[in-house]
Amino acid sequence: MSLVIFLVTLGAALSTGVPVAFALILCAVTMGITLDMFDPQIISQRLIVGANNFSLLAIPFFLLAGELMNAGGMSRRIIAFAMSLVGHLRGGLGVVAIFAAIILASLSGSAAADTAALISILLPMMRAAGHDEARSVGLMASGGIIAPIIPPSIAYIIFGVATNLSISQLFMAGIVPGAMMGIGALIAWMIVVRHDKVEPLPRQSWATRLRTFREALWALGLPVIILGGIRFGVVTPTEAAVIAAVYALFVGLVVYRELKPSQLFEVFRSAATTTAVVMLLAAAALATSWFISIADLSGIVLGLVEPLVDTPTLLLLAIMLVILVVGTMLDMGPSILILAPVLLPVVEEAGIDPVYFGVIFVINTAIGLVTPPVGIVLSVSAGVSGVPMHRVARGNMPFLAMQVLVLLLLVIFPQLVLAPMEWLR
Repeated sequence: MSLVIFLVTLGAALSTGVPVAFALILCAVTMGITLDMFDPQIISQRLIVGANNFSLLAIPFFLLAGELMNAGGMSRRIIAFAMSLVGHLRGGLGVVAIFAAIILASLSGSAAADTAALISILLPMMRAAGHDEARSVGLMASGGIIAPIIPPSIAYIIFGVATNLSISQLFMAGIVPGAMMGIGALIAWMIVVRHDKVEPLPRQSWATRLRTFREALWALGLPVIILGGIRFGVVTPTEAAVIAAVYALFVGLVVYRELKPSQLFEVFRSAATTTAVVMLLAAAALATSWFISIADLSGIVLGLVEPLVDTPTLLLLAIMLVILVVGTMLDMGPSILILAPVLLPVVEEAGIDPVYFGVIFVINTAIGLVTPPVGIVLSVSAGVSGVPMHRVARGNMPFLAMQVLVLLLLVIFPQLVLAPMEWLR
């Protein structure tokens, strides 16, 4: 009964346009009434406890770091460095987009910000070279969703907080799958672009490549500092987020000097606005999770899927299908906060590594960012490029199909995640 009430309340609230955070609070209220333990004081306390989490401090600092990187010229220099290396290849601008997307992903972890940066810089060049604009935007949207998969990732922070898993282990486990997603998009691009009549960029001299490398070196050093510090236990993910923000501020103001003091208010305001949305959502979801635990919804779900517990691969495929469907209607954060606490005990009962599950869960929700009808990254891509959303969605189809194939490979062959994860641990 509790599961039905939860699903009906959530579905009814979302279908009538209630914001996700308030829909989750409404779920907490209805479940409290159903369990005969409703008290406004309990809801208030759980909201405060949900937001009062040290690990969640990483979110505002990583968001601020991403804003500072874009405003301070770090993103532009990374793209210029990638262009000097591979821009001369056939379809080289698409290769640049994926190469730059992987590097940018290791800096900010924001799919929307990375996609916007790629499109604003590369799309005019791809249009001038003769590439189909919808397909080009679709490629960069697929490159953008690598950001939540490769650490540092806000998605892993939310997943870790929602499930009490190690965020550091999630970070380390996401490196190889994120690279595989990029390689998948690159293979799809090389297939669809082979018949395009485009003029590649001239090959750059080694002097030019060295110059762009030197200019991008400050930006390229940041992922080494973040991941190296976390991997060797020097800093926690939250401390790494603070270092990233301070580093990006220093580089933008002092080294590159593209970030002006007059821009700081707008940069901080933008990061604060996004943080407020994410933190309210996290507080509401964690309040609801408390009632989910009391109602033992995980046990109810486990009873429903019990026939699949002895076949972990089939169980994972079924769960991934559910998450993929939910991801077409909800953003990444709500999907993680609503589903992860319910599903994690189920997969643990089946003997599936919880960190591995966290990685493929995040990959699945990242794919939802470029899947209609919601598709947040599709909306950002359409807005920045001026290409209608339905055309962007159609242009993205080959890359979406390849990334779904990568997800299936990771489900069928878990050692693709587990083996490098154990080595990086």
